[in-house]
Amino acid sequence: MPKAPLHIGMTLAPTWLSGEAWRRPDSAVEGLLGFDYYIDIARRAEAAKLDFVFRPDVMAVNMGLLGRGGGMGGLDPTLLLSAIAHATDRIGLLTTISTTFYPPYVLARMLMSLHWLSKGRAGWNIVTALDGQRNFSLRDMPGPEERYARAAEVTEIVTRLWDSFPRDAWAPDRDSGRFVDAEMVRPIAFEGQFHSVEGPLSVPSFGTGLNRIPLVQAGASETGRDFAARVADATFASTPDMEAAIDLRRDLRRRALAHGRPADAVRLMPGLSLYLAPTEAEARDLHRATHAAADTGRKLANIREMTGLDLTDWPQDRPIRAADLPPTPQRLRSRTHAALLRRAILRDEPTLAALLEMPEVAGSAHWQVIGTVGHAVDAIRTWQDAGAMDGFILFPGGSTGCMHLCLDGLCPALAEAGLLRREYAHATFAGHLAGPAP
Repeated sequence: MPKAPLHIGMTLAPTWLSGEAWRRPDSAVEGLLGFDYYIDIARRAEAAKLDFVFRPDVMAVNMGLLGRGGGMGGLDPTLLLSAIAHATDRIGLLTTISTTFYPPYVLARMLMSLHWLSKGRAGWNIVTALDGQRNFSLRDMPGPEERYARAAEVTEIVTRLWDSFPRDAWAPDRDSGRFVDAEMVRPIAFEGQFHSVEGPLSVPSFGTGLNRIPLVQAGASETGRDFAARVADATFASTPDMEAAIDLRRDLRRRALAHGRPADAVRLMPGLSLYLAPTEAEARDLHRATHAAADTGRKLANIREMTGLDLTDWPQDRPIRAADLPPTPQRLRSRTHAALLRRAILRDEPTLAALLEMPEVAGSAHWQVIGTVGHAVDAIRTWQDAGAMDGFILFPGGSTGCMHLCLDGLCPALAEAGLLRREYAHATFAGHLAGPAP
């Protein structure tokens, strides 16, 4: 029996301009603060029949990276996607909003407004955020347990606010003079640990079922997995190898069942970092050129922060073994990333030179393919056949040309291989996640 096509999203964070790539004469980096640049990407993604475009977000500037092209969050995701909504028709629009920093009433109205403006194509990427607290009157970032407790409460408030003003209540009737059926609109009167919200929402719901706003979660810590299993339609994750993805997907399905949901309620969508070119040699050259000015000192500092291991004077050819690893630091910016790095060291016992080139150190620990479109199709088919994922997020790297090749070359090849839909069956984001029409 043929497998269902994969759910595929496209990042709007310009990963293809990271490292030295933004300095290329064809990078078009000057367009990053205007909407035409992103509308072009979204239209290419819609032509490829992808499920959604996705805009991540950070709420702080990384001063250490700012001068060389990193550390800058850029345009507000929801405002940017509102502009894209007007220029597209079918593709989902996944925005990122933090439950740690945004008041839930504001958050609920922003998302429902985008949903109406896009005719049912908005989605919410739920994040707790890793930093930025001092921009929101917080001295220290809350610990992960508190952040996820807050996220659970905010998500409950937001979904209850969406339900507080049903779509059917908004029925302007010129003859009777009734604008809204007020009896259907109810306050939520929520009193929680972190928030008190009266409601109802000032914007009616767009609808339920295939008209609802999908919830997506990012993070694969123990707390993050359990949160995703309870509320999410999909989860993003860094899974640098297929075994990590298989283990995570199996665990999410088990947790979903424990929460009374179907095993397949949460779709696992790993990040896929792609360096594509007409030949494998050109793709490897592209990868090397992108990382040519990588800061070894910063990599060593990141390793020390995530594992507690100081490799400053480590011999280049000496393997790093389990016995060399100190206890995991108590304070970690990302427990998920730290666990993946420790796992890679335990599994491979790499030399320092090899460790510095691993995606767990050199990037965001995403699954990576460096090669041709054919290599990427083969890798994607292998992961799907192994049950490692339900889809993935495209993170092109190295050049604007690579990004175009992903959307204009790889995606049609995936459709030809039966791994991606050829046409949209639905008009809403929730419909895309539901799959083909019966």
